[in-house]
Amino acid sequence: MDDGARYVLWGSGGHAKVLASLISLRGGTVAALVDNDREAVAVLPGVPLHIGKEELLRWCEAEAKGGPLYGLAAIGGARGADRLAVQACFRSLKVRVEPLVHPHASVCSTAVLGPGTQVLAGAVVAADVRLGEACIVNHQALADHECVLGDGVHLAPGATLCGCVSLGNNVMIGAGAVVSPRVTIGAGTVVGAGAVVIRDLPAGVVVAGNPARIIRSMQPGHV
Repeated sequence: MDDGARYVLWGSGGHAKVLASLISLRGGTVAALVDNDREAVAVLPGVPLHIGKEELLRWCEAEAKGGPLYGLAAIGGARGADRLAVQACFRSLKVRVEPLVHPHASVCSTAVLGPGTQVLAGAVVAADVRLGEACIVNHQALADHECVLGDGVHLAPGATLCGCVSLGNNVMIGAGAVVSPRVTIGAGTVVGAGAVVIRDLPAGVVVAGNPARIIRSMQPGHV
């Protein structure tokens, strides 16, 4: 999108601060914050905080003549489903959802980034990688050639996917974790920080260690 774009960030925590810094680097501005928590506080000075969809709707209607609005889910961690729900809400309010890439990230020209996907400083997205909707490739994370990431995936800082890895929807790869080449990980699985994954993993489990082992199953409805 062009410089000068106006953004709405859903989430008023640390990740909102990260995205606001990135937006500023690209010449844009954060026009509003949104959160479902009525005890949330605005983390960006001078930026209004709205609680819930109805307040956001009224604000968007008042701002309609100010030009297009872009929306991002400022929700990190293993909350891919929440990011996807936020993006669906943005679309229903005619708020645009597009990928956002830090100028100091490396994204190959043959990579494909889904709507609302965020690639942060120092991250690398290599040749023919496909990222789904509402993914986060966090600081210094690497997705090597031909990896396929489903919707809502989060690669935490320093996480490494070797070539041809496949991740299901809403997978979380913890900080500093490594996934070996050609490994497939099922939807909703969480890989702990520093883990080394050398074989395929099923959906809906938590793994940790080197080599990574299943330590528990996720609660029903978490994925």
